[in-house]
Amino acid sequence: MTADEQFEQLNLTLPPAPKPMGVYKPFLIVDRLVYVSGHGPVQNDGSRIIGKVGDGMDADEAKLAARQVGLTILSTLKANLGSLDRIGRVIKVLGMVNATPDFERHPYVINGCSELFVGVWGEDKGVGVRSAVGMGSLPENIPVEIEAVFELA
Repeated sequence: MTADEQFEQLNLTLPPAPKPMGVYKPFLIVDRLVYVSGHGPVQNDGSRIIGKVGDGMDADEAKLAARQVGLTILSTLKANLGSLDRIGRVIKVLGMVNATPDFERHPYVINGCSELFVGVWGEDKGVGVRSAVGMGSLPENIPVEIEAVFELA
């Protein structure tokens, strides 16, 4: 099954691809690599999920927010490439969690995005190297920001 077919099977909806909030490109191809700038959790109506993990938002809610960030990244890929089938594999994911100092489950939160990518590209191509780190704050008080690198098919 292709990545686009796999995505359809998941019965999910892509939010609108976000516009840059500063001076940067949200998407850039260099040779065979696709770099996607840090994305936040954009909902289907274009609004963002906000909150700090450990202070009004628990790990499960944050994991769902990370999944929404993954959907937002897929939206940017689809808007720029036309098809998720153009991605050969996930290379790297960097997940940043807006959390209180005592929160320690950053990898669990970022699994929300990583599990989505596995659902689209499978175990072999959907898993790359990854970092999951905590931050004292993120833009507009979003709970999760994720950037990624992909290889073109």
